[in-house]
Amino acid sequence: MENKRDFCPDRILSYFRAEWLPLTFVTFSGVFYNVGLLAAPWFEGRLAQCLADILGGSETAAKMAALVLAYLAVTLAVQGARFIKRFYVRRFANNINRRMKGVLYANLVRESRASLEKEGAGELMTKAISDVDDCVEGMRKFTTEVFDTGVVMVSYAVMLLAYDWRLALLSLIFTPVSYFCAARMKKPVQRAGAAYKKAAGALSAATLDRAENAVTYRIYGCEDARTERYEETLKNYERTAVRSSVWQSALPPLYLAASGAGVLFILWFGAKNVLGTGWSAWNIATFTTFISCFTKLTAKSSKVAKLFNSVQKAEVSWKRIRPLMKSPEPLEELRIPQPAGVTLENLSFAYGDAFVFSGLSLTAHPGEIIGVTGPVACGKSTLGRAFLCEAPYGGSIRFGKRELSQLSPREIAATVGYLGHDPELSADTVQNNVLCGSEQDPMPYLAAAALDGEAFSMENGLATVVGSGGTRLSGGQAQRLALARTLAHPRPVMILDDPFSALDRKTEDTVFANLQAYARDKVVFLISHRLYHFPQMQKVIFMEDGKTIAGTHEELMAAVPAYRRLYESQTRGEGYEEE
Repeated sequence: MENKRDFCPDRILSYFRAEWLPLTFVTFSGVFYNVGLLAAPWFEGRLAQCLADILGGSETAAKMAALVLAYLAVTLAVQGARFIKRFYVRRFANNINRRMKGVLYANLVRESRASLEKEGAGELMTKAISDVDDCVEGMRKFTTEVFDTGVVMVSYAVMLLAYDWRLALLSLIFTPVSYFCAARMKKPVQRAGAAYKKAAGALSAATLDRAENAVTYRIYGCEDARTERYEETLKNYERTAVRSSVWQSALPPLYLAASGAGVLFILWFGAKNVLGTGWSAWNIATFTTFISCFTKLTAKSSKVAKLFNSVQKAEVSWKRIRPLMKSPEPLEELRIPQPAGVTLENLSFAYGDAFVFSGLSLTAHPGEIIGVTGPVACGKSTLGRAFLCEAPYGGSIRFGKRELSQLSPREIAATVGYLGHDPELSADTVQNNVLCGSEQDPMPYLAAAALDGEAFSMENGLATVVGSGGTRLSGGQAQRLALARTLAHPRPVMILDDPFSALDRKTEDTVFANLQAYARDKVVFLISHRLYHFPQMQKVIFMEDGKTIAGTHEELMAAVPAYRRLYESQTRGEGYEEE
């Protein structure tokens, strides 16, 4: 039985050890099947000799019939073993595929947002699907060919040596040539495979871009430009795919031709053996058996060379996914800490030497809602993501007496609840998007987000599937569903990035009132460019040109003209209608 502690997901051998049971069935059935294949050329030789004897009058048709029946019985038994071997080889491959993708997924979901965005969705999809499939296919072919090629080649070679060892050695000198050629072609095959994988990742990313932003491109009339870029990506994919396929498909016939050149020696020296002037005394049956064994052996030897190419292709995929194939540490139970204050001291954030914002100092207590606002691209969302500690920040963010950056990722997840600017919804039901696997009633949180009535009126109620990214919902509904999910998993510190941007004024009033009741024991940072409710917040952070200033709404109205103008321009106007 496999010890999970001994399993190393970044080592190929561990996957073979983990699947010892199906490999046991593969081994016994594979040996029986491939050794049993020797019966075919033996029977072919006997049948040819029997036919010659019948024509010569020394044998009867009954002898031929008996040989045929025996041949059929042995063939059925051998093919039965082949069925068992193939069944368990496929089970072995399926188990490894599932295990590899499970390990890969477990590590991907723990990667930081920054690293995932840097990698790119298309590249991640290629790694998670295509690379794992290619790697497993290489392992499957290797496992299959160990028996279908290795064992049977040894069996054929032994039979050839038994009939005439001199002729066998002479005819087999060309077989290593095909292996040498395959080894020499390793680097070109790997380079072509790597280029193809890179192009496949770029095509996946471009396809996702076209699907997700099709409406935008159509509205702004830039479809042709995007189509041209997509066509360039597609052409590059086609070129690399053809080049990789040529290396994979064109070489095996050459390997087969190299291996089969020894048949010339068999035709010459084998004929001498039949005539009694060669190294051995043969009859028609022996000659037929020998040449049949040799042709089958050369066919198998070409598969060995082809296997080299498949393994090389798998090596390319394995190198790409291996950094992600690591044993994830068991996740500790989320221990939600007790409410505590949040203290910001001279907080700053920079990309390289360019500061996004700096000089932010503030103290917030449980029950307070802190408004964050400012012009477009002033760093509001960056401030919200600083609480996730995905990148180093300057200054200090303390929760209670502990520095946030010194907490483990699991502790940060238990401390900070985060709702990003763009709702991230899965292609699942309304209920599952809210609960995310927890067992509780979703209705209080849908009600807090003013979505309970609309959810019930959907075609399947809470079981309605919202589509990938909430595509079947309006902008406001998607935003409120994401907010309900955030509220359903409370944390002592909540970061809400622009949750009201797609809501009408009346719905916004309802949701904010519910949020005030919800936040009575939490510190909430509410990032928004809508300032209707900022007078009700305990403190406000205004950001502009990399500078920050914090105070009450009244203090900022008196001291910051830009904030005052922004607030007055909104409160004198009409609310926005929900999309």
